[in-house]
Amino acid sequence: MSIPANGRTTTRRTGLSLPPDLPLPEWRHLGQQIHVIADSSAWWLGDWLIFGQEHYPDRYRQALKQTSLDYQTLRNYAWVARKFEPGRRRGKLSFQHHAEVAALPEAEQEEWLTRAEEGGWTRNALRRQIRMRRQCPEAAPEPGVVQVNVVAERRIRWERAAETAGLGLMDWIIQMLDEAAEDPVPHIPGPAADPPALGA
Repeated sequence: MSIPANGRTTTRRTGLSLPPDLPLPEWRHLGQQIHVIADSSAWWLGDWLIFGQEHYPDRYRQALKQTSLDYQTLRNYAWVARKFEPGRRRGKLSFQHHAEVAALPEAEQEEWLTRAEEGGWTRNALRRQIRMRRQCPEAAPEPGVVQVNVVAERRIRWERAAETAGLGLMDWIIQMLDEAAEDPVPHIPGPAADPPALGA
């Protein structure tokens, strides 16, 4: 079975066919769509399992047969979905962001998801911030947003460096800034100003 994605791209159960002349913007847009579908499927499976629990017996046994996913994975999907009613799920954040905070009290879930949303944090950045808070709660930083405007060439260079390091762009920027803060370049003072003339 094949499903035409945009007239030029074809999806199948076991693959994705792309035309050789696919423009870069179209390729990027397609990747974003695939990401949304993959991320949404975790919520969909979680809600599907919850419905099965409420309406049908032996829900996980049936789910295993239908999805070929392992029991623990399905339980995790259902557990996270149960922790967040649809109205509390943040569309700008991934299922994995929500999974990171699912074990926390609701007020803390909201706090961390808001900070992740406003700060543009990846799942790993959110995990790192939560770990820092646990290790040193009295030194927990106040939430804040830093915005930097850069020319396209610089952003592209940064994205390549981040990809080489195996990191997302935001994680790479944070790592670079943290490293620079730990080993700052010593300040070299400029020439001293001329002293004022006598009698001035």
